[in-house]
Amino acid sequence: MGTCCDWHSSILPALQAGPSTPLLPSSEFPKLATDWRAGFFKEIHARFEAGLPAEDIDVTHRRVLDRLLEEKGIDEAAWEEDMRRELVDRWHVQIGWPDALPGLMKLRVKYFMYSVLANGTTRLQLDIAKSSGLPFHALFSSQLVGLTKPDPEIYRKVMELMKVEPDECLMVAAHAYDLRAAKKAGMHTTYIQRTTEDLDEDMVAVRSEVDMFIDGKRGDEHCGIVELANCLGSKTLK
Repeated sequence: MGTCCDWHSSILPALQAGPSTPLLPSSEFPKLATDWRAGFFKEIHARFEAGLPAEDIDVTHRRVLDRLLEEKGIDEAAWEEDMRRELVDRWHVQIGWPDALPGLMKLRVKYFMYSVLANGTTRLQLDIAKSSGLPFHALFSSQLVGLTKPDPEIYRKVMELMKVEPDECLMVAAHAYDLRAAKKAGMHTTYIQRTTEDLDEDMVAVRSEVDMFIDGKRGDEHCGIVELANCLGSKTLK
């Protein structure tokens, strides 16, 4: 989510289906979506730092949602159990960025093999791949691999499973923390900037840390992964 899929365009309409109240007017739903996403990242990083095993992403999403609503003074009488459950399930239905599908197809034509490596469950990845229509060669979840990002070992494990060397691999992400960890594992790195991700990161610093920095903020079919596909084969990584 975030690199290939526009989670915000999936989650915001689901939130807008909820009741608008004086404590949580509909004008605040976009911020609620952003805070929900940020809260998820805060939770998984805290668990990693504490040495705790990863938990089901649905459990994390539900706990963060409940906390955010409680902070707004919203109880289960206002936002009922069924509504909250449907909101959590909505993370399994994603929309690809406009450049995602054409970009992946250009990579396929160039005989590149590309896989998903992400925190979360295999069920989540299957649902996202199905709903977005994005054709990946393989899906590696933290649940499946038994490790969690940003542990460098998760990248090494997947490279071992795919029988490739680090200098043969390019980690592509819209999350700087992800690329910093992949770099420690010896992988090349490409950052795709998205409007929904890394809102607190210093992009000047991120540019200096990665091998390629690509604009994915324009929201058209010519940026992001399409630009990446155009670069690969014609541009040498540092």
